[in-house]
Amino acid sequence: MHLECLVEERSIEAALTNLLPKILTPDVTWRIHAFQGKQDLKKRLPERLRGYKKWIPDDYRIVVLIDKDRDDCYQLKRELEEIASRAQFITKTSAGGAPGFQVMNHIVIEELESWFFGDLAAIRNAYPKVSRTIVRDPRYAHPDTLSDTWETRESVLQHYTYYPGGLPKIEVAQKISRFMAPERNRSQSFQVFCEGIRLCTGQR
Repeated sequence: MHLECLVEERSIEAALTNLLPKILTPDVTWRIHAFQGKQDLKKRLPERLRGYKKWIPDDYRIVVLIDKDRDDCYQLKRELEEIASRAQFITKTSAGGAPGFQVMNHIVIEELESWFFGDLAAIRNAYPKVSRTIVRDPRYAHPDTLSDTWETRESVLQHYTYYPGGLPKIEVAQKISRFMAPERNRSQSFQVFCEGIRLCTGQR
């Protein structure tokens, strides 16, 4: 089994590079393709899927991962589903999760940073000067409901004297994801992603 992961930017690629081995069994191979932002991914996705359709083996799955940001989640998902349908792919959603699909579209609620706030212990391990009391802070109890998660993460790290000149997104994603443990993550969006990835590869 093999996964082709299409993501909107390199910070997501960096995070998935650390996370996929923690989610998947060793016999599953994968490759991540990072685009130049959300609009670039959406623009190029139809052609990319049509290209896949010409050669993709039965044991390949395509995962499209994109941030919700300020978009309407249902509209964004419908847009991705229509692109896959026009390329003549069966998606996880259209198949109702039953076997036989080859494309999984997943919307990150609301940004990748929500996944990081779902594992506050990982943030502390990556950045030890962050107070241990952060794991009990009620503001982060429901990470998928946080607004402006990028700005919140920047504020937290800069409060503890990290990156006063601004956060390097790729470096931060690499450092935090290295310490993340999927089973303890409180982001529902992340858990749904993990379940979908396992379903894609026949894991339970």
